[in-house]
Amino acid sequence: MNLLGSTIKKIAPQDADTRVRARARLEQLTMPYWALGRLMDLAEELAGMTVSIKPSVSRKTVVTMAGDHGIAAAGVSKYPQEVTVQMVYNFVNGGAGINALARLVGARVVVVDMGVAGDLSALVKGGKIISKRVGAGTKNMLTESAMSRDEAVSSLEGGIEVAQELGASTDIFGTGDMGIGNTSPSAAIINIFSGSPVSEIAGRGTGIDDKQLLKKIAMIEKAIAVNKPNPGDALDVLAKVGGFEIGGIAGLILGAASMRKPVLIDGFISTAGALIAANLAPVSRDYMIASHRSMEKGHKIALDCLGKKPLLDLDLRLGEGTGAALSMNLVEAAVRIITEVATFEEAAVSKADK
Repeated sequence: MNLLGSTIKKIAPQDADTRVRARARLEQLTMPYWALGRLMDLAEELAGMTVSIKPSVSRKTVVTMAGDHGIAAAGVSKYPQEVTVQMVYNFVNGGAGINALARLVGARVVVVDMGVAGDLSALVKGGKIISKRVGAGTKNMLTESAMSRDEAVSSLEGGIEVAQELGASTDIFGTGDMGIGNTSPSAAIINIFSGSPVSEIAGRGTGIDDKQLLKKIAMIEKAIAVNKPNPGDALDVLAKVGGFEIGGIAGLILGAASMRKPVLIDGFISTAGALIAANLAPVSRDYMIASHRSMEKGHKIALDCLGKKPLLDLDLRLGEGTGAALSMNLVEAAVRIITEVATFEEAAVSKADK
């Protein structure tokens, strides 16, 4: 059995007994019943994920997966493809949005080259980034499959390996992405799994105008028509209209779930990766936390398809893992509630009259 198969086999549901114990404690805290709402829901979820009513989330890692896309040559983005390489250097130098927000929440940022169309060997040799490189960007899905089925497996297994390598020093993961043109394959993936029209999913990405958006929608529709992905086969979907970094994100989620570690899903691209993971291993949803809903109009469709309600809605559209980082303090707040707030009995506080 390959790494992908063995990892999927290890993923177990949240622990029901621990959830029961967590709920029992949360119901007895010195406050009106469930007064902290979704933070208490999250505390119960975290207990089930980690099999502990004192879950640890102090060691935080945002993994930013980078990869390029053949469809970028068709002009679906406002920025040239070389920006992907430039932004990887910006991440390493600590100057990107994700770096600032990760510093705020005490998270480390790990950048992974899944398939950037540029030379990052100096950063890999210097230990600045991890390489799980599958190729120098995907092929143009307008005329052929973005990648082979074997490459799709490699991208997933690269993400799993990253989760395994970082798992010993990580309590909670955040997903992130970098790749010019990657909203197009993400929109295609969401269309295939949700059945919603591309016109209701594809957005402006890096800020394209109305004319460019209509062209982008037409291109995504053409790529789907040319490749005919099978919605019942997530590997086929990833191979035909996906991206190496999207596969890496899906693999990271599967790897984290196999180790019972929660994963904060970032925005549009990360949620496309989460849909790949969920369709490969439905129980992996038990370890996914939707960090936010982005401005990309199809993100709500993707989250609904995944069955997740986002923690935040701040009109974000950056990617990189920024929404995941921002949500990490909410996760830590949920843990503080279940571990630090006293029960009525512990505090000798009278309960409400029935």
